[in-house]
Amino acid sequence: MAKELDQDFLEFVVKTLVDNPNDVQVERTIDEMGVLLTLKINAADMGQIIGRQGQTARALRTLLRVVGAKNNARVNLKIYEPEGSHRPAPRARQAETQEVDTSAVDDLKL
Repeated sequence: MAKELDQDFLEFVVKTLVDNPNDVQVERTIDEMGVLLTLKINAADMGQIIGRQGQTARALRTLLRVVGAKNNARVNLKIYEPEGSHRPAPRARQAETQEVDTSAVDDLKL
């Protein structure tokens, strides 16, 4: 029972963060690399779990490492991307999408 504290912890934290807590599923597998927790959530909740630039997911992984260290186990988190979810296209850099005004530089060349 003590070995499943990491799974219970992850379920508790994720269910408090998402809008659809009934859709949260955590699968736990053990192999030679340690414990792998696979998180499955509703596609609408992906943004809340990933966070801006992955900050929430990174924080969850850090907390799971701490829980695993207390139990002498290496815990990894895999977030399953459900069907129908989509990632936003990366924003183009501003210099590539807009014409650059070089008139101020041209004035200095005289």
